[in-house]
This record gives sequence, C-alpha cells and structure tokens, in this order.
Amino acid sequence: MNIELRHLRYFIAVAEELHFGRAAARLNISQPPLSQQIQILEQQVGARLFARTNRSVSLTEAGRQFLADSRQILLQVNEAAARASRLHHGETGELHIGFTSSAPFIKAVSDTLSAFRQRYPDVHIQTRETNTREQIAPLTEGTLELGLMRNTQLPDTLDWQIILREPLLAMIHRDHPLAQRPSVSLVELGKEPFVFFDPHVGTGLYDDILGLMRRYGVTPAIAQEVGEAMTIIGLVASGLGVSILPASFSRVQLNEMRWVPITEVDAVSEMWLVWSKHHELSQAAERFKQQLINEIGRASCRERVLRLV
Repeated sequence: MNIELRHLRYFIAVAEELHFGRAAARLNISQPPLSQQIQILEQQVGARLFARTNRSVSLTEAGRQFLADSRQILLQVNEAAARASRLHHGETGELHIGFTSSAPFIKAVSDTLSAFRQRYPDVHIQTRETNTREQIAPLTEGTLELGLMRNTQLPDTLDWQIILREPLLAMIHRDHPLAQRPSVSLVELGKEPFVFFDPHVGTGLYDDILGLMRRYGVTPAIAQEVGEAMTIIGLVASGLGVSILPASFSRVQLNEMRWVPITEVDAVSEMWLVWSKHHELSQAAERFKQQLINEIGRASCRERVLRLV
C-alpha cells in the first residue's frame, strides 16, 4: 500500500464537493487526472469509496469512514508539522541552564529569564543551581546548554562571553568600626576573622577572591568555612567575622550588616555565559543567549547615560 497525502487531499475535496469538476477546480488540476488518482486510491484501499452515476457522486459507507479518518490524519500531520516548526524556531521544547547562586541576583539575568518566559511560554526552562566547577562537565557533555558562572579556567571544549564585570564588596557587621568607613582595604580585612567558602564546594569565587588577596600579600585567617553564599551573609550578620562577595549579592540587605566598597581597583569579579563548542545549541538556547547579551548591552547603555547625567 502506497497512499500519499495528496491522495487524501484529493479524496476529501471530491467527498466535500460530491462533484469531480468542482473538486478539480478547487484543487487547481484538470478533471481526468483527478478521476484517475481517485481510482488509484480506491485500488490501494481495496474498497469503493464513491458511488458514481452519470448524474451524481455520493460516498459509500466505506467512503464515509475513510473521509473521517482522512481528515484526522491530515489534521495530525498539520499539527505535527506545526510542532516541529515551533521547536525548530525555539518557540517550544526544553532549555537547560546551569547557574551559580549569584546569577539570579544580577538584574539583567533575572529580567531576561522573566521576559523569555513571557515571550516563549511553551519553552520549559530547566534550571540547575550549581557551582562553577560542577557546571563544566555537563556543559561539555551537552546535558546543560548554557551556564552562568564566575570567571574560572575553562577547557578548550567550552566557549564563553563576559556578561558582567562587577566590584567585590566587603561584608562587615554594623557594629564593627570598619563598617563606618567609606571603603576598606584588603589588608584591613585580612586582619579580621574571615568567613568564607569551603574549598571543596567548587565555587569560582574561592580562587577568585583568595587569589586577589594573595596578590596583595594577604592571607586571611578563615574562622568559618561554609557551602553557600547566603550562609556567609548570615554568619557575618551574626558577628562571626567579615567576608567578601560580588556586588550583585548586595541586593540582600540585613540590618545587622553593611556592604562596604573595597579600596583596591582590581577587586572585581566577572560573570560568564558559557556553552559548548562541539554541541549545537537548540534554537531556544540561541534565543535566550542573544536575549541575555542584548539585555546586558541595554543595561550598560543605561548605566553610561546615568553617569553622564
């Protein structure tokens, strides 16, 4: 059996018009080829679909059943084509994104996530909160399409783009004398009990911040090691010591703690958007990537304008 979709379309036209001439005009073909194709279809099906006389055309019982089934088949084909088209154009499907705990605090990232969900509600965004080092393997393997992470050494299998360069800020309990200062140096912070990440957690901030302090000859006395940035914030607010985190975390404001600028001009951290060089991004991932880059560009322009005002 070799029934083509065009045979079904020809059959439906004749079944709805009940007239070969009108059906041929509707299909924009001549009548003899249409009659021939219907005969071929009936041979393929193994049943007479039309009762023909010199004056009329009507559906047989088999024809009525075949009409209902043909309409359903064409509907399913059209729906399948529409779903494939929407998936190809990034309007549906799944998007797998990894991000560090600080990424949602970056306004451009949260704004892009919100705008993308509103524009493409049928794309299911699978987010995985994980540290910088733990994103590298799934990005290389392709189980994550995009990753938002802090600057770190990446393998050659991954490509990246800076989406944010932000200052590092000191976190100091409000009753500490340093909390009243307009800025504080790394040397001054190094003299205080330091609350920081456990080295086994895998965050890019560990090497980033301790490496910065070592460049200035500072080795902090780490009083407490923890796994999460929010735990660091809570412990500093409790008076257990001082710490350093990127400025995006300063959206968390606690009465017991102050965010203080750091004197050293190179006390900065970068957030990167990372993807695989060897796994093709889905169209949804490409759309999200471009939308985030555009949002970062708009945010930078707004910031420059505000500085000029």
